[in-house]
Amino acid sequence: MIEVTDDHDDASTDEGMSATDPMEQTGSEDRITRVCTGDDWVPRHHSRTTLGKPLHRLTEKQKKKLFFIEALKNRYKVDYDRVQPIPYIKDRLYCVDKVYVEGGFEFMPTEHATRDSGSWERLESYKSVFSDQRIQSVRRIVEGEPGYGKTTFTLQLAYDWCHRVEGSPMQDVEVLVILRMRQLSGIRSIYRAIEVYLLGSDPRVREADIAAIIRESKSAVVILDGYDEYPDQHSKRGTDVQRILKLTLFENIPVILTTRYLPDYLAPITKRVRLTGFDEIARDEYIRKAVVGEDKIALSVIKARLKGNPVLEDLCQVPLVFVMFAHIAHENQDFQNFKSVTEFFRYMIRCFHEHLKNKSKELNTVRYSIDENEHAALDELAFLAISQANQHITWCREGMCKKLGQDFYETYLALGIFVEGEVVPYSQCRGVEVRFYHKLFCEWYAAHHIVRILSQPGQNMSKLEALFRHIEPEDAQYVYRFACGLNRDVGFSIIHHLTDPRVTFQFRILCMLEWAGDVKGTLDSVRNLCAGTVIIKVGDNRLLQRSTVQLLDIAASRGIPVSCLHLDRCFSKFDVTNSCIVLTSGLQLTNLKTVKVLRVEGFMGGETLPDPIEVTREELLGLLQTCKTLGEIRFEGLEYLPPQSIPAELIPPTLKTRNIKVTHELVRHHGVARQLDWDNGQWQHQITADVPGRVWIYQEELDQVNGMEELAILSAVGHNARKWQSL
Repeated sequence: MIEVTDDHDDASTDEGMSATDPMEQTGSEDRITRVCTGDDWVPRHHSRTTLGKPLHRLTEKQKKKLFFIEALKNRYKVDYDRVQPIPYIKDRLYCVDKVYVEGGFEFMPTEHATRDSGSWERLESYKSVFSDQRIQSVRRIVEGEPGYGKTTFTLQLAYDWCHRVEGSPMQDVEVLVILRMRQLSGIRSIYRAIEVYLLGSDPRVREADIAAIIRESKSAVVILDGYDEYPDQHSKRGTDVQRILKLTLFENIPVILTTRYLPDYLAPITKRVRLTGFDEIARDEYIRKAVVGEDKIALSVIKARLKGNPVLEDLCQVPLVFVMFAHIAHENQDFQNFKSVTEFFRYMIRCFHEHLKNKSKELNTVRYSIDENEHAALDELAFLAISQANQHITWCREGMCKKLGQDFYETYLALGIFVEGEVVPYSQCRGVEVRFYHKLFCEWYAAHHIVRILSQPGQNMSKLEALFRHIEPEDAQYVYRFACGLNRDVGFSIIHHLTDPRVTFQFRILCMLEWAGDVKGTLDSVRNLCAGTVIIKVGDNRLLQRSTVQLLDIAASRGIPVSCLHLDRCFSKFDVTNSCIVLTSGLQLTNLKTVKVLRVEGFMGGETLPDPIEVTREELLGLLQTCKTLGEIRFEGLEYLPPQSIPAELIPPTLKTRNIKVTHELVRHHGVARQLDWDNGQWQHQITADVPGRVWIYQEELDQVNGMEELAILSAVGHNARKWQSL
């Protein structure tokens, strides 16, 4: 077994050649320069191995392995050296290592990957996906919504592997295979996919060689990126990808699968990781790293522009969207405040076109004359792509040019809305694969098609239902929201259509906020919702939770009181640094300044008690000071442990003046509760179970009625509750 020498390890070669990568000398990034003498061939990058053995003495098998590894490195270099933060600025490409900023990573600590119950726990960094002992497995799923950085994560791993970055989990991996799942239509063999998409057309390493190299390598990792875009995920013919998921192929090789949603089947040993997007710290880091450097004034301007657009606050948790926002906000002096996401997206598309027009005015440049408002054929193409039962949002260049016209295609390629990727002639696509820069752009143009159809005379609800048959709000929420924002009449019909029990009232209000019409009526709906109890539950999908979070942001920005916010088994902690509540889903509640009552519900009885979640003094005081209008906070159940006491000297005078009611009800309907006394920072206990009337006592007097409290708790939740007697 040989080990490849890194390019920078040798300052010279046996043939006296420069140690500079010949790929950089020639400008070619698709081929490896080789020294060929009959059948004796080796990559020119390496004239010897780390074993000191001359390359011409290697066996044919060893040479094939060496070439295979070098081919992978050069393939990955093409991708990780061309990170493009803003689609239309093609002359500003970055190496992924220069702009990569980690969003949040969390994992599900459960034995069964398909279980959604339980809390997600935070990982320290992207490296922890491999190094954290709690998720050690040969099968890992990395979940993330569109734009959350799943592919960028794989590019960073590719960079780490190619450069043997110290401290990276890729440093000692011998073979790293990364495949884009959207390209694998009709390819049943994983080895064939590697040959076609990673090695090109060179015949010297074939499928059997690849299988042997991976099987015999000291350490190998396989990454399958974008399972949600895999065209053959429901194939009845059987594919190697399906075998990998079922653990009947690559049984002992670590495999990472990135996806928006879980496959239908997963091996029981699969561990789940998810990306949670950018928090404020990550956003600041990106601005400094890729936009303004150490210019603090420019940084503050971009941050102020984001705060001036509360409707974008949630959207900018999506790294891809925030990246575009940051660059556009920095480079456009006329940046405005937006009332809806539709308005922001329309502005962003206009920026793309304006930039291209300005470049076209320069000498010796291509002139583009396509009207930015004329894109009906593209709208239909986008709609057909996302309205299929199995979405397939990639096309062949030849077919797109024929459908859209050559001039139109070249314009949208120059805008950066289309992205080309070289592919080997295979399956349906023979030539160059084309896709949208991001799925959000596909949803934008698909929404235009829906509006165009439904705005025609004579269209009715049956037509609307047919258009949305395969477009689920949870999977493509912005199709609905964009359509509502683009046309008032169509928006009204869509909101009326959203009566399915699976569609939440919160989501309907978000569509109303996009609606280009009665803003006052929308705010009245928000007021009506906030007048009652706003609930976020642990079992709610992310669309519902995200919709509710956005409504709280809107209520806070408009000064609308929230009577009661009920967090049902979804409270994780209060982040003192960022002054926000973190849910078990990873979402953050940052705008709570109009909440009147906060109800934090946890475990309320049963045979098995959960592990307690401690709420520290700092967290409780920070929460109470952040929520300026909060009059009461109720912890309910045995799951949460508020601080045993708060020293009186640590209690801010403003909190004593506000006299906020803080209670902890241990067992519902049994009257076992306690209330914080702001005069001394101690808990008073209220015992009503088996005791006539209500009795309030201080902590130190609890022993007098300890037996009665124990009786009440045990009768409600079983003998496991003995561990909670410290309360």
